Amino acid sequence: MKKLIETIKNIWSIDELRTRILFTLGLILVYRVGVQIVLPGINPNGLSDIGKSQNGLLGLLNSFAGGAFNHASIFALGIMPYISASIAMQLLQIAVPQFKKLGADESGRRKLNMYTRYLTIGVTFFQALAYINYLNQTVGSAIIENTFLWKCLVVVVLTAGTLFVMWMGEKITEKGIGNGTSLIIMAGIIARLIPALIHEWNSRAVGGGGGLIVYVIEIVAMLATILGIIVLTQGTRKIPLNYARRMTGATTLKDVSGSRDFIPLKVNMANVMPIIFAQAILFIPGTLLSGNTSSWAMQFKDPTSLLYSITYVVLVIAFTFFYTALIMNPTQMSDDLKRSNGFIPGVKPGEDTANYIATIIDRITLPGAVILALIGVLPSIARLCGITSDFSNFFGGTSMLIMVGVILDTLQQIESKLLEKQYDGLMQSGRISGRTPISSPTPIAG
Repeated sequence: MKKLIETIKNIWSIDELRTRILFTLGLILVYRVGVQIVLPGINPNGLSDIGKSQNGLLGLLNSFAGGAFNHASIFALGIMPYISASIAMQLLQIAVPQFKKLGADESGRRKLNMYTRYLTIGVTFFQALAYINYLNQTVGSAIIENTFLWKCLVVVVLTAGTLFVMWMGEKITEKGIGNGTSLIIMAGIIARLIPALIHEWNSRAVGGGGGLIVYVIEIVAMLATILGIIVLTQGTRKIPLNYARRMTGATTLKDVSGSRDFIPLKVNMANVMPIIFAQAILFIPGTLLSGNTSSWAMQFKDPTSLLYSITYVVLVIAFTFFYTALIMNPTQMSDDLKRSNGFIPGVKPGEDTANYIATIIDRITLPGAVILALIGVLPSIARLCGITSDFSNFFGGTSMLIMVGVILDTLQQIESKLLEKQYDGLMQSGRISGRTPISSPTPIAG
């Protein structure tokens, strides 16, 4: 505890770090205030029915928007259109050689960022139209005047809201701490955690709910899930590397041979993307079978059903391998090692190295995909155990994966700033502590 307090004091004593943290908190506060502002032309008292459809993709959208989706807020679409546009641009860089060349230099990356912003506007426009249709179906009575002019106004407001959230995310990344987009999503998730805890306690406090003992057991189970997610997120397979002997230096030759390094391969390289893709895919049959009342069709609409869970697990595992194959290229890694005179001990450079790296990736991806799928279905299992729907979402799934990942990344950012500040202070002092100071030279009388 004493060390934690000392660390907090060190963080607060660094002007740059304190400014970045306050700037980040300020923009997050602005975002949370905007979440509470309802769209023009909508009666806030008539929005009680909009929260009844929170399963599947709609629940994911509401989670990413920090509850703004169900509040019919000006930030109802949140940062999701920007994320969709960014994913599309990443896939284009993999599939289209012209886009891949743009990502190779700084000017090309600036063009890609510009294209991403333009694509965000287009995605937001179509999502805004779909959201208006969704409002008409769920809370049509809350719309004061459902006219064409009102629809145009809502499209403009939703688009402006998404662009403003995107701008805040970029500013947090530039002048704050960590990835701004991820921090905004995490802020919305944490904002929903406290009400979920209160709601769960109220349900347990009622007669027959189990009381304090069951509530404590649930909290311990949630903490165990968080620990498992941390292990999955931080799990890494290190492939040892050696570098051939080489001489550097233009005027003075310097031997830099014998250096050792490693290739860090994460157990969960795909992060949360397979869960997002799986939920999006499973939303399609639920929508197409909305009028079908057969038993198998009803299972696709119920996230706690056996058929839904099995399909979900298979999709998560499949998408984990697919997305990992997209972002990891063993052949390119092998070529990069050859150019830098690096090699894996006991493995021939070239094709053998590429095959070796691909085999390692496949071996660590399988258990990572299975654990990721298990984390994805934990909220459904928690709901079957009698936990409220709001609180069960924090037993795994997208919300918990994002929250844990962003917190770990933010802590690493703060730690790097602390180490950087200590390094700067050492260099500025001009002497290493513990050394005898050099006496100033005696001036020569002239």
